[in-house]
Amino acid sequence: MTIQAFIDGASRGNPGESGIGIVLKNEEGKVIFSAGGYIGTATNNIAEYVALIECVKKARTLGCTTLLVHSDSELMVRQMQGKYRVKNEGLRKYYQRVHRMLGDSGFAMEIHHVPREQNRDADMLANIGIDRKSRLQWSTHAE
Repeated sequence: MTIQAFIDGASRGNPGESGIGIVLKNEEGKVIFSAGGYIGTATNNIAEYVALIECVKKARTLGCTTLLVHSDSELMVRQMQGKYRVKNEGLRKYYQRVHRMLGDSGFAMEIHHVPREQNRDADMLANIGIDRKSRLQWSTHAE
């Protein structure tokens, strides 16, 4: 199954209180899962990577064969595509973790940069997570 993922990390202050948002859609474009949650104090870039890690974790449980990730974080997307080096030591561990997870996942992943306007739902979930200070919670949208 191909899954389209829209992910976002948000930080109020940099570093500051942070949250993540994830929306997963099936091949027909129907939302099958969504999540938002608070991750504590982090930088915006770390929040973006945490969103990607949680997205990959969930995709592994859904029988995913291809994961198409959309994010408005140009830095993270370009790093994951190999276009930018990961210079920051703090980010490198998250980058390496994603690659280890993908190696163990059994599915292919593509990651694409999208404008913020195309990522509103994930952004909203990340900000709700910060507002409520609630840990990551998944909501199922499957029938």
